[in-house]
Amino acid sequence: MNTSVYIAKRYLFSGKKMHAINIISGISMLGVLIGSAALIIILSVFNGFEKVILSLYSNFTPEIKIETRLGKTFDPNTPYFTSLHKDAQLFSFTEVLQEKALIRYGDKPFLGTIKGVSDDFLKNKQLDSTIQNGSFTLKSGDRYFAVIGATIQGNLGINVHDDLTPIEIFSPRRTVVNSANPLDEFVVRHINASGVFGIQQEFDDIVVTPIEFARDLLDQPKEITSLELTYKRGTDLTSVQSKIKNAIGDKFTVKNRKEQNTELYKTLNYERWSIFMILTFVLIIAIFNIIGSLTMLVIDKRKDIAILSSLGASKRVIQGIFFFEGMMISVFGCVLGIALGLGFCLVQQHYGLIKMGATMSVLDAYPVDLKVTDFGLVFLTVGAIAVIASGISARLSIKGLDEIKQDL
Repeated sequence: MNTSVYIAKRYLFSGKKMHAINIISGISMLGVLIGSAALIIILSVFNGFEKVILSLYSNFTPEIKIETRLGKTFDPNTPYFTSLHKDAQLFSFTEVLQEKALIRYGDKPFLGTIKGVSDDFLKNKQLDSTIQNGSFTLKSGDRYFAVIGATIQGNLGINVHDDLTPIEIFSPRRTVVNSANPLDEFVVRHINASGVFGIQQEFDDIVVTPIEFARDLLDQPKEITSLELTYKRGTDLTSVQSKIKNAIGDKFTVKNRKEQNTELYKTLNYERWSIFMILTFVLIIAIFNIIGSLTMLVIDKRKDIAILSSLGASKRVIQGIFFFEGMMISVFGCVLGIALGLGFCLVQQHYGLIKMGATMSVLDAYPVDLKVTDFGLVFLTVGAIAVIASGISARLSIKGLDEIKQDL
């Protein structure tokens, strides 16, 4: 065994007597333990929130979305789109007609978005997980229903169980004619709400309706605003997207989920790294306490240092003792902290002991998602900081070595 490592281990784990230095070293190790555990727990909880948000977002957005570059609408009845609809890899092929409209319930108005969808939209069985009240029903027999976003429901106070009070939706007529009665310039349609969904602010001002209702409201019998495609599991979406882009030309945009909402992914990424950096600064403070404990150890072991030097130990060996001492404190603290954080996360994941403080339809307890990369990242971060802190302490150990030998 390396001489420096052996002596460092003896200093750290000596059980003969307990000095104040051992207590300080233990406190330093405890600081690293708590900091490492906190990093694992916070990152895992954030991963859990990220997974829930992206899951809800993915439940409501297609894997591939096709829109026109020029204008708002396009004709989906072309040979290419017809052949695309017959693709065996497709799970759902949804035609969407979407436009801003004035929504009124009782005497309360709200400016929202009407999203008319074809029947394939309901093939996504995960839509039910976004429902906060009611159900995701768009058709029942000959009747059309709307599913409204939580923002609309909150502003208008819509009761999805009240069949006697429908929602009024106003849309400007395509051929506007000056009229003494302004209402004559709008198409007005009535529809009952069957459910309320909640995802995030971008989607929660949407009213989802059958596309037939939207066509009637917007006086758009043929064209659509977008095509939403979802593929069967195992499909190479990158290859599919590239193939569609090459076939469809520059008149259309073809976006995957990440490209449909780049701001959401950027925000989640920035928040993750911001949290990591804040906790890393806390960890730096904890680890640099090691410098103080090692400095006190150097003072306490001045006699040992002088004896080792007299016996022929080089400055490198003496520095190595205190360097490895600091690394042991950091590594043991980090490993125990990671184990503690892992244990806490597993308990939270399976039993949900820590609650959100409010009853939610999507989640009640704080979500946890463990990632192997987080454990590696925490260990490397602690290791890098420990190397710097231990290196500083090791250099202090040989300062005034000649004076120590003379005193001896």
